[in-house]
Amino acid sequence: MGLGGISFGQLLIVFLIIAVLFGTKKLRSVGEDLGHAVHGFKKGLKEGSNVSPPVTTEQVDNRPPVQIQPPFDQK
Repeated sequence: MGLGGISFGQLLIVFLIIAVLFGTKKLRSVGEDLGHAVHGFKKGLKEGSNVSPPVTTEQVDNRPPVQIQPPFDQK
């Protein structure tokens, strides 16, 4: 019993049919591209964990807001 009820023999037949349809060179290049993509993804995850948060030049203003009052009506 293999993956989800598919036996090893059935998987082998499916892979042989795919190899005949697409050719071994095409499958090899797809495998290499997939391997490079996975390697790049893992490398990005490792580099991303070492990055410090960005430094901002803005100052945080913790003062309470100022109440603006309308000018007095002078007569």
